[in-house]
Amino acid sequence: MQLLEGKKALVFGVANKRSIAWGITQALHAHGADIGLSYGIPQLEKRVLPLAEELGISFVEKCDVTQDAEIEAVFAKASERFGKLDILVHAIAYAPSEELVGHYYDTTREGFRVAMDISVYSLVALVQAARPLMADGGSIISLTYYGAEKVVPHYNVMGVAKAALEASTRYLAAELGPQNIRVNAISAGPIKTLSAGGIAGFRKMLKYAGERSPLRRNVSQEEVGNTALWLCSDLSSGVTGEVVYVDAGYSIMGMHEPPENW
Repeated sequence: MQLLEGKKALVFGVANKRSIAWGITQALHAHGADIGLSYGIPQLEKRVLPLAEELGISFVEKCDVTQDAEIEAVFAKASERFGKLDILVHAIAYAPSEELVGHYYDTTREGFRVAMDISVYSLVALVQAARPLMADGGSIISLTYYGAEKVVPHYNVMGVAKAALEASTRYLAAELGPQNIRVNAISAGPIKTLSAGGIAGFRKMLKYAGERSPLRRNVSQEEVGNTALWLCSDLSSGVTGEVVYVDAGYSIMGMHEPPENW
């Protein structure tokens, strides 16, 4: 059974085959969604186009989410191509690499502004453009991380940005609910992606989480993709404003020593 037959989706934030956004794209495509992709900078085109070709996706557009004109242009093309929109995936986050080492109290004003603009306000900007195309309702998903609510070494300003993203999810869900537009966030455990590589000590973080999560492993992009599929389908029709954890259970642990060591 294809859960998304006839649904139109836009996925923002594919960077390469390891992207969580690519795992989501594959899951949505496998269940019948007609998908458009967007990438953030020109250098990513050579990575994204071959991926799109793998799935027969013809709608691939660059979109710098700090530029309102580019957002408007992409959605104008999407309106012409798809006619409507049922699904919006926001898999966009960025902070200057120098802000992801050292101390949070050394965060620069410009680094803070950039992280909040690209990682948080971009969701609001995309929703503004998507809402007119969601006359029949829809599902909007963003990606967050446990560092939004607990301190994670070196996550720094991105943790603060993800906290703001989760708050935005709730406000948007409340305001868009009467239009039958659901807004949720997926909090994935650490996964080897292009953006994760910019976090100091990421490999240690990956090992630590895998050893101490209840499932004693890390999660895959496919598992996140399957959760996104659920959130985009009618199977989750009563779910909105939520942060759904896909982290092998790591976030439930109050003390991170495995129970066998208690």
